[in-house]
Amino acid sequence: MDRLTQLALEARAGSAAALTQFVRESQPEVWQLCRHIAGPDDADDATQEVYLAAWQELARFRGASSARTWLFTIARRSASRTARRRRRWQELAAGATDPGSSGSGGLAPWCQGPTSQDWPPEISSLLGELDEDRRFAFVLTQLLGFSYEETAAICHCPVGTIRSRVARARADLVAAVSAGHTDAGRSA
Repeated sequence: MDRLTQLALEARAGSAAALTQFVRESQPEVWQLCRHIAGPDDADDATQEVYLAAWQELARFRGASSARTWLFTIARRSASRTARRRRRWQELAAGATDPGSSGSGGLAPWCQGPTSQDWPPEISSLLGELDEDRRFAFVLTQLLGFSYEETAAICHCPVGTIRSRVARARADLVAAVSAGHTDAGRSA
């Protein structure tokens, strides 16, 4: 049993110290996923939602899968919810100021402003333009180091689907770089 799973089981049994350590050890990767999915402006809020949801679900965690896989399944849902909420607010705001506007011009919200200090803005922008399923698969496997099997469990789909999404994300990124960073991953 890996350390994170052990900490989760101890936290489930009532250990506050184990819960604190669980959050400390997993938070950097959770935040990184939230940053790539919800955007840097909403990463902190999305991360808080992840841990609130995890804490609420902890009593049901049995250790059948690793705690990392369990936590990132929760993170995927929370980050997606936060990103959708941001898009809806932007669409409402754009509609209030410009009745003929349809929203953010097709770019993900975090592609329009500054990004994280550890990634060049061009890279974050390219990742932000990928289709959400491809972005999840790419970020989990290529940036966070999850195996294809773990990513498939998190995304609730077959391993072959994850492999395909990662390959297509890579192709989209290469095409976007070749074409001057336009329309990466817009097609499904």
